Amino acid sequence: MQVRAGDFGDPQLLALLRLHAAGMEAHSPPGHCHYLDLSGLQRPDVRLWTIWEHDMLLGCGAIRTLAPSHGEIKSMRTAPTALRRGVARALLRHLVAVARADGMTRLSLETGTGAAFAPAIALYAAHGFVGAGPFADYEATPFNQFMTLDLSEPVCPPSS
Repeated sequence: MQVRAGDFGDPQLLALLRLHAAGMEAHSPPGHCHYLDLSGLQRPDVRLWTIWEHDMLLGCGAIRTLAPSHGEIKSMRTAPTALRRGVARALLRHLVAVARADGMTRLSLETGTGAAFAPAIALYAAHGFVGAGPFADYEATPFNQFMTLDLSEPVCPPSS
């Protein structure tokens, strides 16, 4: 697997982002879906990465810079054909490494609370993310939750 900067002209990436948006909207009540659409991902405070195997896109994920020391993970998605192959784990490790290299001391995320979000929540928890309160301009609702990772301490994420 190889991680690269996202290319918004790539049709595979555009299809995966459409799939991500549809999935978020299907599993979140109207007005409670906080993903970045294509224009949101192209903002200057957001950097998108993709993960590939040869010429097949396996997944994508982004970091939004909230402050010099604080980032937010956005729009992580694994292609349906690549599930259970370690794609999300590899991408999450890359995003954490980028945040650390950028000097961030905190990495946060907002995710859903329903069963559809359980695999992602388990992945984040396995990599040291813990429950937290709202950040940035989010508000807590019964449909979302917040997690954060303290990057000021070295962490050895699980190898599996």
